[in-house]
Amino acid sequence: MYPHVVLTETSETVDARTASGFRLTVVEGGDGAFEGTTARCAIGTHESNDMRLADTKVSRFHCEVLLEGPEARIRDLGSRNGTVVDGVRVIEAFLRSGSIIKLGSVSLRFDVLEQVRRVPVSPRRIFHGVVAESIAMRTALAVIERAAQSEMTVLLEGETGTGKGKVAEAIHRGSVRSKKPFIVVDCGAIPANLLESELYGHEKSSFTGATERRIGAFEEASGGTIFLDEIGELPIEQQPKLLRALESKEIRRVGSNTHQKVDVRIVAATNRDLRREVNEGRFRADLYFRLAVLRISLPPLRERSEDLPALTRELLTSMGATDDAIRALCTPELFASLARGAWPGNARELRNHLERCLAFEEALPVGEERAPSATIDASLPYAEARRRALDAFEQAYVKDLLARHHGKVSQAAAAAGIDRVYLYKLSKRHR
Repeated sequence: MYPHVVLTETSETVDARTASGFRLTVVEGGDGAFEGTTARCAIGTHESNDMRLADTKVSRFHCEVLLEGPEARIRDLGSRNGTVVDGVRVIEAFLRSGSIIKLGSVSLRFDVLEQVRRVPVSPRRIFHGVVAESIAMRTALAVIERAAQSEMTVLLEGETGTGKGKVAEAIHRGSVRSKKPFIVVDCGAIPANLLESELYGHEKSSFTGATERRIGAFEEASGGTIFLDEIGELPIEQQPKLLRALESKEIRRVGSNTHQKVDVRIVAATNRDLRREVNEGRFRADLYFRLAVLRISLPPLRERSEDLPALTRELLTSMGATDDAIRALCTPELFASLARGAWPGNARELRNHLERCLAFEEALPVGEERAPSATIDASLPYAEARRRALDAFEQAYVKDLLARHHGKVSQAAAAAGIDRVYLYKLSKRHR
């Protein structure tokens, strides 16, 4: 039986919650045991795992055990030989006391311990724009605040739309580097052949089209913070150079023979599990460890429904909504409707929904798109109806595309797979 989970106040500045611990005992293929009171336990052959196994059939990062309140889960990390729980091969499964986990030639017994752990919970409800009313988000915020006070490299993990960019900016704004630049590089939106120049710069005539020297993001962020978004998309051939920049704090422009020192703090983000990427050979293990000095996992919106009212008001304000419009929309009925949503796109999907509500000046049901339906009118000739529908699609697509890339047309065009000149034409056509 799992112990009851409660929330207790421990001081003026730190709250704490309790959760169960567990034991993993080797019952076949070796000996040893691991007792955990942390929220996550990584298992594999690499020395950085919480429980390290010596069996050659076990992957470097084989699986992990996750404690979430009263429940425990095991998740395979793309291992070579799979994870078997109670005789069934699983990708992810719930665990119970007495479950037998087989990894390669090793069998482990999982048992729940009747003990608790204390997890710091931030007393803040907002931190440099990061909204945190729920316990899940305030738990993450406690780590975010510590990250802001340090100089260590941070890896932000979480689903798409969980606000990793906003958290990265909050870490920068809460740090001693706050008055220096905060530079964002989206590693997934820049073509591989341009990414090196984007990061490190280039000398004049170093390649076709290099008509002048260009300062890269590392130099531009001097004294401040560089945010490497979607770091899991970084091409494997670019990873050694980034590793050198992280370890030696120096870079070399494309076309230059000399290295130069840089003073930057690195925050990276990914919606992938980089340990799985390491297992499958798509991400260097040494770069992963250099990035994951401090890992912060951001909860999805469905696990922080208490944040919806404050987050809704913050998003509406950022859209330029008037105080009257915010008061009119932010009703108990709207918040109840939002709480029933699954939000697979997280805060980004919530923002899109609120933008539609603002446009129609009413609280629309979650999932109701409503807008291009008005352009479908069968009383019109087919060609005219088609033109109107296409115009509505293009306008909505271009608006969202440019918003995702902060108005940077080159990055947006590359991500959409269209020519930059064509994107300019679309933008001009739809104003």
